[in-house]
Amino acid sequence: MMPRHLQIAMVVLFAAVLILGFYVRSMRGRVGERVRAVDTRPVAPPASGPTEQATLYVAQELVQALLARYLAKNSPHILPPQADLRDVYMVDPGLVVIDFNSAFADGHRSGILIEELTVSSFAQTLASNLPGINRVKFLVDGKQRDTLAGHADLSGFYDTAAIAAISQQLQQSP
Repeated sequence: MMPRHLQIAMVVLFAAVLILGFYVRSMRGRVGERVRAVDTRPVAPPASGPTEQATLYVAQELVQALLARYLAKNSPHILPPQADLRDVYMVDPGLVVIDFNSAFADGHRSGILIEELTVSSFAQTLASNLPGINRVKFLVDGKQRDTLAGHADLSGFYDTAAIAAISQQLQQSP
């Protein structure tokens, strides 16, 4: 049999565990009440104070706007109706990665000129609107693809300076 002093110690420890359990449970309830009582409304801006200019780079909105233009029924450069933008990543200074869905590539009209115009248009739109963009990479469903619809090479990067130079030459030719 256990000595009496150990039995008393066990009873006292068991009672302490029970009391602490009830205490923790009641504290948890109080914390829950306080969390629910916190005001979660957005903080209003200060009525007065210095203002600062902020530059926002919204590459995805630019690409989405161009894609919407190409998906319109009266578009001069028609894309497949299921074509969609998955995401645009600004990877490092000067590099943007555009990720389209598979319908964009699978349903694109085949031909070297039409495919090159598509990728050049997206690359040049970003470069014209976001200073410092000098390379654009295209992905399809988050993966690298060799070509757009059999002709335009998507395995590498598109140099926006080269695209701009070609665009200038095409605009100047009669």
